[in-house]
Amino acid sequence: MDTSTAASTSPSSPIPTSTSASASALRAVHEQFVTSLGTPSPSGVRRLVADSWSRCTACGVRPDGSRLPPLSRTSEELAAYRRGHPLAAVLHLLRELLGAGAADDGHLFAVGDADGTLLWVEGDSAALRRAERMHFAAGAVWSEDQAGTNAPGTALEVGQPVQIVAGEHYNSAVHDWSCAAAPVRDPATGRLLGVVDLSGGATIATPPALAAVRGAALLAEAELARALPVPPAPLGPDGRVPHSSTAGCAARVGLAALGRDCALLENAGRVHRLSPRHSEIVVALALEGRGVHGDRLAVDLSEREVPPSTLRAELTRLRSVLGPALLGSRPYALLCPVRTDFGEVSALIAEGRVDQALARYRGPLLPRSEAPAVVEHRRALEQQLRGAVLGSGDAGLLRRWVNAAWGAEDSLAWLTLAHRLPGGSAQRAAAAARARGLDAASALQPQAGRHAAVLQRSRS
Repeated sequence: MDTSTAASTSPSSPIPTSTSASASALRAVHEQFVTSLGTPSPSGVRRLVADSWSRCTACGVRPDGSRLPPLSRTSEELAAYRRGHPLAAVLHLLRELLGAGAADDGHLFAVGDADGTLLWVEGDSAALRRAERMHFAAGAVWSEDQAGTNAPGTALEVGQPVQIVAGEHYNSAVHDWSCAAAPVRDPATGRLLGVVDLSGGATIATPPALAAVRGAALLAEAELARALPVPPAPLGPDGRVPHSSTAGCAARVGLAALGRDCALLENAGRVHRLSPRHSEIVVALALEGRGVHGDRLAVDLSEREVPPSTLRAELTRLRSVLGPALLGSRPYALLCPVRTDFGEVSALIAEGRVDQALARYRGPLLPRSEAPAVVEHRRALEQQLRGAVLGSGDAGLLRRWVNAAWGAEDSLAWLTLAHRLPGGSAQRAAAAARARGLDAASALQPQAGRHAAVLQRSRS
């Protein structure tokens, strides 16, 4: 598997950046750490990785590949366990979002339980054979205390999406792999149900891979939430539902945040145009789908530290706009069911209704927002829609995609469109020429500059 690129070793980097020189540097830092019996604070790796290595040392995990993760269940026990596991209900969705692409790209797609036991491992056949040699297989336990630092185990340990590349793995047997994983929670209780993971080579050590697993986890939680029974409203002393229990929830609340910087929230016949910051807060709460505490919400909203007093002040102002019947506190939550335009697009993609999903997609989610939760879901949703359009092979859908600001410089989409148009037609020649022109331009334009330009055009 190709691992010629790995992650930047910048301790402050939240997402590893691909560099050709960092793979050997990471291995050198790892070697120094394990031979010194655990440097208290290893330099040259991200804080997330340094903390994980310290936990692994304390648990007695072997770093030299001499002990592989254990197989915890027989095949018969595993089959019975999987049938009754809550994530079995969304396995079809996760396979559609991650599984097919992983197999095509030479990668693996995995789903594990809350203890780190891998329930399903699927993907490229050659990658599966290599993974089995290090016990990355169904029934094996890939928690941190059994397998060392790895994306599924560390994501479960810290309770948030994680990307681990090459030499960041504590066990040297995994240094030829990179992985990205995100936890999946019970939408009713918030408890961990398990984890979804992509594992493979250098292309897993990129922001899109992390966005893909987080997006898949969010969609899985949304699917699980839709299956929840609606609890009856509590009765008052007179045996009737108190007015306060239904205030503001007579109808589902609607949130529109695609292609706009100021979201529109419709509730009880009134439309509120939210400020950019309030838009980020409402979108983050809608994505969480459950109550969250202030420290978690602050991380969703900014990579920089947000003082608790600042966050409380923003939420107080937002509550004055929305009313206490819609916005709860301790933990913060949207108290009524919220129908979102980005959620509807995701659901349509999952159902295979690509034409309707593309029609409903008005543009990137809060295009100018830099809130981590918004950025990751924005990327994930656009990637899922793009993949659905390309996979459809429908010339009409492809034309609509490339004619939009966010698809205008998608060379693969232009080339796919050219292949779907009649041979010898002027439209086919024009589409092919556009694809060649974009490829030529991308070879000259630096990667970062090209991404910035595309993002800027999508915002205009």
